[in-house]
Amino acid sequence: MPCSYVLSMKAARRWFVSGTVQGVGFRFFAQNKARELGLSGWARNLADGRVEVYAEGPEAKLNQLAAALHVGPGMAEVRHVEERGERVEHLSGFSVR
Repeated sequence: MPCSYVLSMKAARRWFVSGTVQGVGFRFFAQNKARELGLSGWARNLADGRVEVYAEGPEAKLNQLAAALHVGPGMAEVRHVEERGERVEHLSGFSVR
């Protein structure tokens, strides 16, 4: 299998981030990082105070996003990140919902 094919394979993940993550720019932080990495997906606030992030793209780039979500923007205090593998939806772009 050619290397370029392996690098282009998409995976998808969903994260649920808890702590002080609403009202601190967390969704926009996730959007900026995802766009920087060339990932597609979205981020949204949940009623229980968590932020949910869905992203798809190469595994290595998803790993980089995951690492960033564990830290968050300066005003955030990330206490827990739950991660799940997901089905690829073939989205384009990254939005804040």
